[in-house]
Amino acid sequence: MEPTDETASKAVDIYRDTWVRFLGYANEVGEAFRPLVPVSLVRGSYAVATAYVTADAVDKGKKAAAAHADEPGQTTRVAAAVADTFVWQALASIVVPGFTINRVCAVTLHLLGRSTRLPLPVRKWTTTAVGLSIIPFIITPIDRSVDYLLDSSLRKVYGHGEKQE
Repeated sequence: MEPTDETASKAVDIYRDTWVRFLGYANEVGEAFRPLVPVSLVRGSYAVATAYVTADAVDKGKKAAAAHADEPGQTTRVAAAVADTFVWQALASIVVPGFTINRVCAVTLHLLGRSTRLPLPVRKWTTTAVGLSIIPFIITPIDRSVDYLLDSSLRKVYGHGEKQE
């Protein structure tokens, strides 16, 4: 299939349009596996997600620098692009989903312990399955909520009222 003019002109963003995007979900997977793995592995999953967020922010800063190379206020635009990307990604990819999965798994494990006679390993694997299964359902609501939060706060500070690209 040949690319259309629209798809041919749009560059692929490796941090949003490729498998690299899944690195941002590493901490959610880590939280889902928390009942089964050492806490050091969970922390490692946060390191992977944080590296992803940082790399995406640096990439967006470089793109903003290239796009506004000869314009006055280039430094401000680059700083806004980096800050917007980093804060958005930190909230939407790490903080909110990590907390959400952590709490869902903790409640699931607690409820299974109080309401069933399942052996502990079965409860832990069930908890992990629940944590993994909710990831696809929380992504869009979290992304939209973080967009709303930033549109209502940080994005007003740098005067654009819109996401930096």
